[in-house]
Amino acid sequence: MSDIEIVKMDRGSVNARILAKETKADFRRVEAASLKMPTRFTSAEGKRFFVRLFNTQQLNAHFISVIARTRLDHDDIAQVEVAIRTQMEAVTENLNKAIDGAEALFKANGISSAATYDTVPLDVQVGVLSSSGRRFLEVLGKLDQLMPLLQTLEIHEVISAQQVDIQRAGLKRQVRDVANGTRNFAMGLRRRMNAMGGRDGVDGAGDDVAPEGAAEAASAIGEPEGAIAHGADLGVVEKRDAVQIGE
Repeated sequence: MSDIEIVKMDRGSVNARILAKETKADFRRVEAASLKMPTRFTSAEGKRFFVRLFNTQQLNAHFISVIARTRLDHDDIAQVEVAIRTQMEAVTENLNKAIDGAEALFKANGISSAATYDTVPLDVQVGVLSSSGRRFLEVLGKLDQLMPLLQTLEIHEVISAQQVDIQRAGLKRQVRDVANGTRNFAMGLRRRMNAMGGRDGVDGAGDDVAPEGAAEAASAIGEPEGAIAHGADLGVVEKRDAVQIGE
């Protein structure tokens, strides 16, 4: 009788579906060394954001810091890097506050354990190319850590389902904006390099970044001043996107 299953459990098919939708990032032209880091994601949000965003964010950050630096002004590249880092630090701070707020509510309401997932975790060996990639991987890990905490609080009716949705949507948008912002910067710098290549008789300076169909997202990044101004905007996290569950 103990062998009878009354529900069907996931045995890895969920991860297979998520990985099947992965945007295949082309690392064949990346000659840099990478630090191999074992990583685990358990939440649906963590898995999907890792699969959809991490590799392309890494490639675009690599293009900015390594390839674009070979042809463009180093000060311009440094300011773009600072803008990206500032945005990641802001998102990290908001995620830390949300995690701390959730843990405080656990303690205040006598909750001793968090909800767990019945789906198989996504265990991957990640090749991290740079400090930017490592920071973004940490951001994704914090998002993954927060998701079951929010669901636990909703199950115990400490917070409402609507509050969970607001918190989750706001933080997911901020994490997504990090990857999109890095892509936008890379596309702006790529356009400048291609323009220089046209004058110098060199073409295709940045063929390994920014997937097709994303050109419209980078319309604000034509010249160095535009890119830097856009980066300053990226570092501003709107208050309505950072609703803290402890408030």
